[in-house]
Amino acid sequence: MIEKVEGIIIGERAYSETSKILSILTKEYGIISCIAKGSRTLKSELRSVTDKMTYGLFHMHYKEGKLSTLVSVDIIDPFRNIKKDIVKISYASFVLELSEQVMKQNQNEEIYHLLIATLKKMDEGFDSFVLTNILELKYLEYLGVMPILDACSVCGRKTSIATLSSDRGGYVCNQCLTKEKLVSEKAIKLVRMFYYVDINKISTLEINESVKKEINTFLENYYDRYTGIYLKSKAFLQNLNRI
Repeated sequence: MIEKVEGIIIGERAYSETSKILSILTKEYGIISCIAKGSRTLKSELRSVTDKMTYGLFHMHYKEGKLSTLVSVDIIDPFRNIKKDIVKISYASFVLELSEQVMKQNQNEEIYHLLIATLKKMDEGFDSFVLTNILELKYLEYLGVMPILDACSVCGRKTSIATLSSDRGGYVCNQCLTKEKLVSEKAIKLVRMFYYVDINKISTLEINESVKKEINTFLENYYDRYTGIYLKSKAFLQNLNRI
């Protein structure tokens, strides 16, 4: 029986001289492996729809916990604007890799929806750097290490928040401040907004470069300290941002 499964290809590898094994992040089944027979041959109808970042309805012989077999794909969104911009491709590759790691730790369908919403906004032309940070922050909840962003992480005080600290686990107020580096008031407010914003409803995303860097530095340090996730694509992004 052929089943229709909504998903996005997050990885691919050669299998024999003519086929591929695909890793697909799906809405219903989490991450599944699927063989695309003959997809590496020039005449195959699967050749153009079995690349990384292909988002669509996958018609397949689905086998739970085993290797499924792909029959055909109906593209939902080709993400054309992402695929013709090397910077967007770099951010998209990172969020695909990150989503895979998060899904492996928490099989929650919302992870899939957050990823797709982020890619759609990137494709629409919104700031890939900021969208990536928003997604990174939201994913911390599914990793079980969400920072405290509604009160001081040390004493619980809700007023006079002075900074963001990865070492202290979130907000730090004036009274609990020791040697933590200060960040702008804008960064303090925006990082909380990142957590609550509905990515699908984003209509503007203009943020000062220095504020973007403050939030990104906090998130990089936080991931390093609490998640144990290290991604090769992150190192590439860091080098890209230095250029």
